[in-house]
Amino acid sequence: MTSSEIQTDRIQIKNGDLAIDAYLAAPKSKGTFPGVIVIQEIFGVNDHIRDITQRFAKAGYVAIAPAIYQRIAPGFETGYTQQDIEIGKDYKNKTKASELLGDIQGAIDCLYSLPQVKKTGVGCIGFCFGGHVAYLAATLPDIKATASFYGAGITTWSPGDGEPTITSTPDIKGTLYAFFGMEDASIPVEQVDQIEAALQKYNIPHCVFRYDGADHGFFCDQRASFNKQAADDAWTHVLELFSTI
Repeated sequence: MTSSEIQTDRIQIKNGDLAIDAYLAAPKSKGTFPGVIVIQEIFGVNDHIRDITQRFAKAGYVAIAPAIYQRIAPGFETGYTQQDIEIGKDYKNKTKASELLGDIQGAIDCLYSLPQVKKTGVGCIGFCFGGHVAYLAATLPDIKATASFYGAGITTWSPGDGEPTITSTPDIKGTLYAFFGMEDASIPVEQVDQIEAALQKYNIPHCVFRYDGADHGFFCDQRASFNKQAADDAWTHVLELFSTI
């Protein structure tokens, strides 16, 4: 389903006593629609993330992008300079997996509170650090489909310094698609192989997409690393995946 007209809003979602800023986009047409959670890069819920959220609304989804740096830097969003990258990485290193999972569950609960959202499971998509968080979030019972884009550190690290996120693979509840650029220095090919092997070992329905010539951030049309061919192909697969929710 596609919708030419959408509506957007800035709202807050709840995780206990914490109010989390979020960007919401939905079709204007009547009916019920699947829900999708969009998880930011290290750069906050910036123009790129808002654009993706709107793209989902135009494709017939109710999409929400929670500010996962709310505890550390409320209202944070930035561009893609080297200084921006260093700030974003610093904030990333101050997050904790348990808190992030609580925030994503809060986003799910918020979607389910909306009358136009189907209550049969949601999709989750994340980019950069958000791709890592999406892999974590795939363990939540309501996440039926996950698209993880170039999430670095899945095999070696977890927010808050627990066991590496790859160890949570057996707990993934739905289907997971993972997208990697083969020129991405932050995610060696060996790590991509380890992720694919873990998904196979635990019989998680999955696809791993490897794009030759694509670098980290290849999906973002505001970054020098944007690769239109890879991004277009990946978007086709994302819509294919989310058509199942």
